Amino acid sequence: MLVQGTMLDPTQDLRLAKFPPAPGWKPGNRLFRNLLSETGKLEFVDVTEKAGVGHIGYGMGVAVGDYDNDGFQDLYLTNFGHNVLYHNNGDGTFTDVTAQAGVDDPRWSASAAWVDYDRDGRLDLFVANYLDFTPKGNKSCYLSTGERDYCTPKMYQPVPARLFRNRGDGTFEDVTERAGIGAAVGPGLGVVCADFNGDGWPDIYVANDGAAAHLWVNQRNGTFKERGLLSGTAYNVEGASQAGMGVTSADFDNDGDEDIFKTNLTHEGCNLYVNDSHANFYDASVELGLLQATLPYTGFGTEWFDYDNDGHLDLFVANGAVNRIASLRGSPYPFDQINQLFHNEGDGKKFREVTGVAGPALSISEVSRGAAFGDIDNDGAIDVVIANNNGPARLLLNQTRFLNRNHWLLVRLEAVGGNRFAIGARIEVRQNGRKLTRRAHTDSSYLSANDVRVHFGLGEHARIDGLIVYWPDGSTEAWDRIQADQIMTIRQGTGRSVRR
Repeated sequence: MLVQGTMLDPTQDLRLAKFPPAPGWKPGNRLFRNLLSETGKLEFVDVTEKAGVGHIGYGMGVAVGDYDNDGFQDLYLTNFGHNVLYHNNGDGTFTDVTAQAGVDDPRWSASAAWVDYDRDGRLDLFVANYLDFTPKGNKSCYLSTGERDYCTPKMYQPVPARLFRNRGDGTFEDVTERAGIGAAVGPGLGVVCADFNGDGWPDIYVANDGAAAHLWVNQRNGTFKERGLLSGTAYNVEGASQAGMGVTSADFDNDGDEDIFKTNLTHEGCNLYVNDSHANFYDASVELGLLQATLPYTGFGTEWFDYDNDGHLDLFVANGAVNRIASLRGSPYPFDQINQLFHNEGDGKKFREVTGVAGPALSISEVSRGAAFGDIDNDGAIDVVIANNNGPARLLLNQTRFLNRNHWLLVRLEAVGGNRFAIGARIEVRQNGRKLTRRAHTDSSYLSANDVRVHFGLGEHARIDGLIVYWPDGSTEAWDRIQADQIMTIRQGTGRSVRR
């Protein structure tokens, strides 16, 4: 059974599946509401039926975004089958508006992302589709031992992604072909949207399973061109395609641009594509100590996050095999693997695996898939929610605040005139001559959605000298002398205007 996990701001609800299933259980979704703000305790209550999101289906992933700019985040669920758009009514309930919005897709969809690709202030929707598969068309595949096993994606035809443009009246139009997205097809699984070439317009990167990855570069006129091969992000360092699963991007080396991390199949290892600020990348996974450490595992959910608040983005990878592990044959759990945590040793110079010393939560072997990241308990430390195949969901509560006195800042952006949560905005923090750049987003990882609030680890610095927001509409504002260790809301128009 495939499940999904997500974090919703500002109430920080939690959407994930619940195992083991109760008698009479049918495949579907669950919505758990965080009661922290009401009770002062970190506890959740199942509000699935009350909220009206109890869709029965084979759920894959979820994308979170405020597509109608009413201040409440909406849900788009991808499925093996028809997808669903839930409009957030603002009163704790949702309404299925899929048909009238025009964003249904009956094919096998995987990850999706809300992105304002045309910068008109309205979030558009990108959907990564996977394979042309039906139960009737299922194929039988076997191991050399004669055991039945999963078939590779090469046994089926991939289906194209979809791009839906937001009209601003609650409806969307399919602009896949007009925008050029239909020019290349791959079995898409992971997707992340960011400005990779520094021109101020969001691009789209798609991890394809067993095929070259796609980098859709925004042409700033409503169209995209696929530049995966030319950018150096389509293949690994040996020029081979891989089984791309999860993907994330961030400025892990603090040089001001977006770098890409992609998870792959066992024996392939991960890719860390380092950006030269112009969307020219090279795979640095070997030299930075990530390839060898990830070779034994099949990675899925992943994210850059500063788990110890030292100012350097660390890396989490959720693992779980898709083929029986040879050493576990005969075991009731032949696909179980541990998840991994890598510590950034400083401005991306090297990564050190710290899985073994990160606590008992990372010693558990399961079949992990989705991973969502955010500050669940509002203590300034980023937590992780893991969705597992045929197993319970896990909430990994970050306890590093008890181990160090590092400072932090959590920022919720509020744009005016559209794109209320400022998806795609960049925030630059300046302290003692050093710059940290982070992006407002909910996408990335694998089939998951993250906390929209932007987190900064600040190390020993209890105050920020300056903060600059590069808003999605092209405007720039600055704020001075901000105290650390707080959750703050920054509203567009309240800062000092800065010329780019």
